[in-house]
Amino acid sequence: MFENFSHFLQVLGQGVPATLIATLGGIALCIVLSLIAGLGMLSRRRWVRVVARSYVEVWRGTSEVVQLFWIFFALPLLVGFELLPMWAGILVLGLNHGAYGGEIVRGAVQAVPREQHECAVALSFTRSQRMWRVILPQAAVEMIPPFNNLFIQLLKSSALLSLIFVHDITYQGRDVLEPNFTGQTALIYSLMLALYLVLAVLITAVMRALERRAAAGVGRQPVGPGKALGRGAGAM
Repeated sequence: MFENFSHFLQVLGQGVPATLIATLGGIALCIVLSLIAGLGMLSRRRWVRVVARSYVEVWRGTSEVVQLFWIFFALPLLVGFELLPMWAGILVLGLNHGAYGGEIVRGAVQAVPREQHECAVALSFTRSQRMWRVILPQAAVEMIPPFNNLFIQLLKSSALLSLIFVHDITYQGRDVLEPNFTGQTALIYSLMLALYLVLAVLITAVMRALERRAAAGVGRQPVGPGKALGRGAGAM
């Protein structure tokens, strides 16, 4: 059963760079869109709140697979411009998970004690200064644990990119190895699971380090997973 172990690992390893690119690109776009959507839903301007809420509900409430197919297959028919598979995948991963991230940001900002807002006002900070110097640094401690979960979910969702011919880990296992080694399917898929698990653990390690740093920056203890997840889940 294990005579092809090294071969399988080598072939699956060829899909790791594509998975990493898709995941990191999706995370970067997700962070930007999460901040825009989350703060947009807290804006004083009604039209900004409507736009931000519409984005969140549309991308959170529709199928990620259909979103991927629409961006990659249907959109080019409408605009006459076709995205490369990897770019289409990163766009969908960022847009979809950014919608969930927007609720995390909104919930974390609203969880900052009202006294902090009042102290910033007393110091004559502008609205922008209050948000970036006082509120967001404290809210970041609450955001990081649920964002950790969201980024791991984004990593797992990157497997969908194999449906549009991105040569990631899933594509390598499903379309390259499985048809040729049908008797060793269990080993192939076990190795695929192990690779995704390793990447998920790396994401968690990075996010835990960021959480400790953010907590130290505002003079607080890191938020416990149960408390943070409870607020994140409530927001989502």
